[in-house]
Amino acid sequence: MAKRFYKQVSVQDKSDGFAVVLDGRMLKTPGKMPLWFSDKHHANLVASEWQAQGEDILPNTMPCTRLMNVACEQTPPRRGELIKEFCAYTCTDLLCYRTHTPQDLVARQEQSWQPILDWAGQEHGITLTSTPGIKAVAQPQQSLQNAQKFADNLDDTNLTLLLHFTACTGSAILALAVMEKHITVDAAFTLSHLDEMYQNERWGADDEVAQKNAVLLKELKALAQLIKER
Repeated sequence: MAKRFYKQVSVQDKSDGFAVVLDGRMLKTPGKMPLWFSDKHHANLVASEWQAQGEDILPNTMPCTRLMNVACEQTPPRRGELIKEFCAYTCTDLLCYRTHTPQDLVARQEQSWQPILDWAGQEHGITLTSTPGIKAVAQPQQSLQNAQKFADNLDDTNLTLLLHFTACTGSAILALAVMEKHITVDAAFTLSHLDEMYQNERWGADDEVAQKNAVLLKELKALAQLIKER
């Protein structure tokens, strides 16, 4: 934990973008790369996180800063790898694997998940097959190619966001729906925890898990502010 070493935080308009400046010094990534922003809104979000720090700098309270560091420093050389990871999630998407029983959970999954799958097929040509059970089902090759195309067309910030939302929800389709603002982060998070919530209704919630989920959702809602209009 580092002590706060600066007093003033500002956003400066440079010829090639925007910079967050701490006491006259440009903010850099952990790898000492200049942290440039093409979008002033992004710079303002990061600046707000630095301004909000108290006597100690708490990185876990700065999700936008952390994600922009990754987007600037790690995503550019790893784009191909990240796109493949997104496609891998699409192959085994959470929304495609349904339970056999009980019937009320079967119905809840169908009513809650299928509309999102239908939307992805209609709007993005990513039509996925669902199946009862955990045995892998092959997905249409054209759908996987369309998923790859979507990810490939994103800039580094949006690609980083897409993969983060995918990993946190376990679903490429939920992440896609959030990135396209078809559903909110809150809705996606709820849908990704549908089975868990069903079990909580029957047996009660684990307070520790509930607390961790609340922290994660708060972070995801902060990161959703970074989604760019395409």
